[in-house]
Amino acid sequence: MKKTLYILFGLLVMTSMVLAACAPAAPAATEEAAPSSAVEESSSAAPEPTEEPAPAIGSPEHPIKVLFVPSVDANVIVTGGEVMAAALNEATGLTFEVVVPTSYAATIEEMCASPTDTMAFIPGLGYAIASEQCGVDVAFKAVRFGYPVYWAQYVVARDSEYQTLADLEGATWGYGEATSTSGYMVPFLELAEAGITTGEQVQTGGHNQTILAVYNGEVDFGTTFYSVPLNPEGAPVFTYEQYVAGEITDLSQYEVPAETIENCAPNAEGNRLFCDGYRILDARANVRAEAPDVVQKVRILAISQAVPNDTLSFSAEFPAELRAQIEAALLAFAETDAWEASIGNADFYGWSGILPATDAEYDVIRAMVAATGYEVE
Repeated sequence: MKKTLYILFGLLVMTSMVLAACAPAAPAATEEAAPSSAVEESSSAAPEPTEEPAPAIGSPEHPIKVLFVPSVDANVIVTGGEVMAAALNEATGLTFEVVVPTSYAATIEEMCASPTDTMAFIPGLGYAIASEQCGVDVAFKAVRFGYPVYWAQYVVARDSEYQTLADLEGATWGYGEATSTSGYMVPFLELAEAGITTGEQVQTGGHNQTILAVYNGEVDFGTTFYSVPLNPEGAPVFTYEQYVAGEITDLSQYEVPAETIENCAPNAEGNRLFCDGYRILDARANVRAEAPDVVQKVRILAISQAVPNDTLSFSAEFPAELRAQIEAALLAFAETDAWEASIGNADFYGWSGILPATDAEYDVIRAMVAATGYEVE
């Protein structure tokens, strides 16, 4: 019996040993893993918001800027410019913002700074510079009573002793701005070519102010834009064809007849300046309210060479499709009565119409700039 018990006990011990040997080993203690330095984004994290697209050019949120150089009264420009903006909006559905920069140079700067959304009514000199600086491109040139060109005029007090340009040696010169083609650039070149050295130069701020400076005796002579006067039938006293043919040789042909001057005065409405039916269109007409006897007090001493008319130009990257719409709308607007209340107004820029223009037409002005080393500061 005892022997049997020993055998059973031995079997139990051996079984226990076998089971212990076959049991899986306990996992070894390990150090806690250090947290990863890279933070993984959770798959459930919200996506980053996408940037909203920029407002379309010509929308109310991104209007097209229409720049007008400050060559006449800013209030007149803004009022007339809004008439144009409304007409263009009606024709195209685009939104426009009328802007009158503080100077010619500021107009150029704004066009270069806003290459995708700016159009501007700028003179030939401004266009020539802006096209070279930042690729501004001309679309139209102004027509004034059949003329695609205009002139600078040298004006003096009617009772002054000045009779020729040579007499201006040492005289005080009043001009609007150094970036004005007719107000400064062309006269500057012509005086230099004639060997005339002026005295003090006074920057007046604009064509109107220059006329008033001469009228008030603040300067000896001034330079502003000149446009051909109209006869009592409403036609220019000479045509562009006559000018090109060299038929206009006497200074008196640029003025109204001498016998009409004493009767020059604003009309009853106050919006025109007439001399016995002859209508004055040069810069003197713009100050008829402040100086109704301006023609009696200020006369034309000389007229410059012809200058290509002012431009309507677009900034370098202006969208072609929008530009085409605006050009078509402007051509249509120029045929309406509202044009006369806008840029066609004599107190505004006096454009009687527009014609397509090419960049090459303004090479003559670029040549002037190159010849003098002229730069806009």
